[in-house]
Amino acid sequence: MRRPSKDESPNYVLLQCLKIFALSAVVTTALQVILADEAQAQTAPRKKAPAATAPLPAASSEQMEAFGRAHVGDYACELGQSLSVAAHATPGYLEVRFLKHKFTMKPVVSSTGAVRLEDVTGRTLMVQIANKSMLLDNKIGQRMVDECVHPSQRSAADAAKPAAS
Repeated sequence: MRRPSKDESPNYVLLQCLKIFALSAVVTTALQVILADEAQAQTAPRKKAPAATAPLPAASSEQMEAFGRAHVGDYACELGQSLSVAAHATPGYLEVRFLKHKFTMKPVVSSTGAVRLEDVTGRTLMVQIANKSMLLDNKIGQRMVDECVHPSQRSAADAAKPAAS
């Protein structure tokens, strides 16, 4: 009589059946946990909307003058980047968008004649001079983007070139 091979021995077959049974128990338990998590996620209360921010203070006459001098629209910046400046819902304020960021800015005319757009949270500052603008991060003390040019700044720079020649 021939001797059974390892794969044919009753102990080996029993061991393989136990492994399959244990594996199916693990899979069943994992599925139960996943289904319970999904059920809990569906019944969990939804996250509340962020609290409304405090209303912005009314703009002063100086702020309204600076608002009128600010360059509103799209800017072409260094390294192919861009930003945009638009009027905010609150009169006298502007909204600056750069990458995925949106900043509410208060316009201020500096003593040099440049327009400063100061973030109401104090995080950023945009400086607009005759021929370019830049966006700065006050918190880390670095430029976020530089050499930003609004079409009216480009026109002013082009008009100044022949006079300089």
